[in-house]
Amino acid sequence: QVQLVESGGGSVQDGGSLRLSCAVSEYTRTRYWVSWFRQAPGKEREGVAALLIGSGATFYADSVKGRFSISQDNAENTVYLLMNSLKPEDTAMYYCAVAPLNGRHWYDPLKYDGWGQGTQVTVSS
Repeated sequence: QVQLVESGGGSVQDGGSLRLSCAVSEYTRTRYWVSWFRQAPGKEREGVAALLIGSGATFYADSVKGRFSISQDNAENTVYLLMNSLKPEDTAMYYCAVAPLNGRHWYDPLKYDGWGQGTQVTVSS
């Protein structure tokens, strides 16, 4: 069974940076998706960024383009989300998720069959 462990959340001020990590284990596929989602209180879970392992293709929500960057460390089976120029509206619980290749869009939570426990990001003004 896949295991995802997130880390790196915290509290920063407006304009600050954080790097989230997602350690992936027990997911025996050559090509698969690893994505970051976030959910703020009272709001739906939204896709932030996605990486297609095995191709290197990346995708971002419009709200984070140019500020966030998703990358991987092959040796450690870890996917990172570097978040720069953070804004108060980025405050949320952040989750990483994995999915096999399927027909759903990367930002559709139903695409994913494994989720981490989440890490909180709080940006103060």
